[in-house]
Order: sequence, then C-alpha cells, then structure tokens
Amino acid sequence: MDKKVVAVESEEIDWTGSGVKEGKTVKRTKVLLNNVHTGVPNPLTHPVKYSLIKGDYLYFHYGCDGQDDRGWGCGYRTIQTMASWICNNSPLKDRPPPSLPEIQQALVTMGDKPGSFSGSREWIGTFEASLILDFFYDVPCKLVHVRGGGAELEHVAVAELHQHFERHGSPVMMGGDRDNSSKGIFGVCTGDKGSYLLVVDPHYYGCQLEKTELQTRGWVSWKRVSSLDQSSFYNLCMPQTAGKGT
Repeated sequence: MDKKVVAVESEEIDWTGSGVKEGKTVKRTKVLLNNVHTGVPNPLTHPVKYSLIKGDYLYFHYGCDGQDDRGWGCGYRTIQTMASWICNNSPLKDRPPPSLPEIQQALVTMGDKPGSFSGSREWIGTFEASLILDFFYDVPCKLVHVRGGGAELEHVAVAELHQHFERHGSPVMMGGDRDNSSKGIFGVCTGDKGSYLLVVDPHYYGCQLEKTELQTRGWVSWKRVSSLDQSSFYNLCMPQTAGKGT
C-alpha cells in the first residue's frame, strides 16, 4: 500500500474535500502517501555502511491538510511525519499526529512560547520537535548539535545517524541556522569517499503526487553530506524509541 486514508479533526483548519460539520468541528478525510522513500535507488553500489529507518510512516508536507503553510510550516510537517511513525510503530501510542494549531497550543501550554504564538506563522525547529514528541507521545529525543560543515558534519553527524537508525529506527529531524530548512532524515549511506543522507523534504506544495514522481522531482532523494551548507551549524532531533513495535 502506497496510500493511507486518515481522518483528522480540527476546529481551526479549513480542510479541503468533502466533510460533515459537527458543531464547530469539521471532519475531513485525507489521503496521505506512506513510506515515500521506498524504491529510491541507492546512491552507492557498494557502500561501506548503510542504515535506514524501520517501520511505516505518512508523508506530511506543505498544504497537505488544506492549510497553506508555505514559508513557515516545514518544521511542523516534519514533526507530523515523525509522529505518524510513532503512531504506526508503537501500539500504545496511537494518537494521530497533532495538527499545526495543536502543536502551537502545546508549546504555549508548556510555557515554551507566549500566548501570541498560537495562530502565528512562526517557525519551529528541532528543540520544539523534541518538546512536542515528548508532550503528545511521551517519547524523549536526543538532540545533537553539529557546529559546522566539513569533518564534523561528515563524521560526527553521520556516525550519530548510523547508530540511531540501527538502534531506534525512527525518522530524524535536521535543521540549522544558515540552512534553516527542516529536513526529515530517513537513512544514511557511507562509502569510501563520503556519505549520503536520505532526505524526505516537507517543502512540497501542490496536488498529490505518486511517490515515484516525488522521487523524480527530488522531494525524496539521497543527498551528499558535502552538498549541505558547510558554513551552517546543524541540529538533529532523534526520537529515542526502543525500536519498531515497542
């Protein structure tokens, strides 16, 4: 199955498609793609080390719920994708991924953001992701700070990612300062001349595409670590789940 139908409720999002109003709540059924990384060709024929996520997830991206969040919502969408993995792979944590308003309100409730944050278009990053996954799912996250490009990005980040996917198997959120676009990291592949990251990009906006077209257009692809901004620092948010099915 490449698609999954999910029913989501919200009082603030105007979902597209057909639905039924119940009081102030609008119910809509959306079809989201799952496991969009499957079938992407490996970047190296004979890798020295190769690690991927384990388990199923849904692909959340700009506008996928009818809310136009272009320019500010990428971090939220990556969090939703990570949350969907937790829902699919942890039987006792079956709460659906939180909506954008729910994420904002949770950060206000926790005291991380002021009340004015709710309903805003402010960005969030890896730190907020760790708070949200702990708040909704009781899943702690490891935060790794990579000070810059070059050897630290190529070796420290890559080593952390290999270890994470082998031990936990959950998606990772990556973001930085100069390179402040949120990225979902779903695998890492290392060869003799460097490493590649399997990136699931939440910035796609438009009509729903099949996963093969998402891959062809580069929204899901392997990217050389050396192609990242070498002058930017990066942070990694790594959900510390015990593994698939736990």
